[in-house]
Amino acid sequence: MQLAGPFAAGSPPDRPSAIRLLRAAVAAGVDHFDTAQYYGPGVVNDLIREALYPYPDGLVIVSKVAVRGDGGAAELRRLRGGIEDNLRSLRVGQLPAVNLRLPGDGRVDARFDDQLAAMVAARDEGLIAGVGLSNVSLEQLQHAVAETDIVCVQNLFHLADRRGDPLLKECLSRRIAFVPFCPLGWPRGRDNPVLTSPAVTDAAARLAITPAQVALQWLLQLAPNVLLIPGTGSLAHLRENLAAESVTLDDMALRELDGVAAP
Repeated sequence: MQLAGPFAAGSPPDRPSAIRLLRAAVAAGVDHFDTAQYYGPGVVNDLIREALYPYPDGLVIVSKVAVRGDGGAAELRRLRGGIEDNLRSLRVGQLPAVNLRLPGDGRVDARFDDQLAAMVAARDEGLIAGVGLSNVSLEQLQHAVAETDIVCVQNLFHLADRRGDPLLKECLSRRIAFVPFCPLGWPRGRDNPVLTSPAVTDAAARLAITPAQVALQWLLQLAPNVLLIPGTGSLAHLRENLAAESVTLDDMALRELDGVAAP
């Protein structure tokens, strides 16, 4: 969901509408929310708590933490502090999963090992139930699963950017949830390589659905371990996104979509 201001910074333009949107999502059966204390910062977690606390049974709130620096004990304390900040703002004693957001360099080094160990320690202490990874390379994932259980991977992946396909396959083989971020493409607007693709818009028109529903269903049909977190800031978009689950893409659409690539 897209609950903070532009680029996940600041407050939403209409806070009461954001509260209603969260409650409508749960009422419609949404049971997985992606968040982070640094969205806002603090804004999205506060909205979730205000709208949904006490949380209904079965609701899975997954957050993420990230630190920037040169490594060392101070960096690991900030990582731990980020987890604790999420727990306080959401008013929970444990989160089902927290993703370790990585810088994207793909390196397996001592810093990566130290951060992974800090996440494992938080899990062992009961602060989180599962460790996830975000913006991770295949090498980092394979290294991590040799050390501990990983419950989810959150990486950039959409019709026009399939560089994460080896990660998806690795996650599928290991029964790890794969959560594409930016599932509708990036950037937004007229330069969006997914929603403006002729293959997408043609398939949507022929099947009497929307381009967003084409893009989301394409992801869902890839593998059973794919979980979607499309951003939405309105009830109309929420309904559109949820309806993508019941969409069927025929063979012609799948063939045409297979050729979509970033410009």
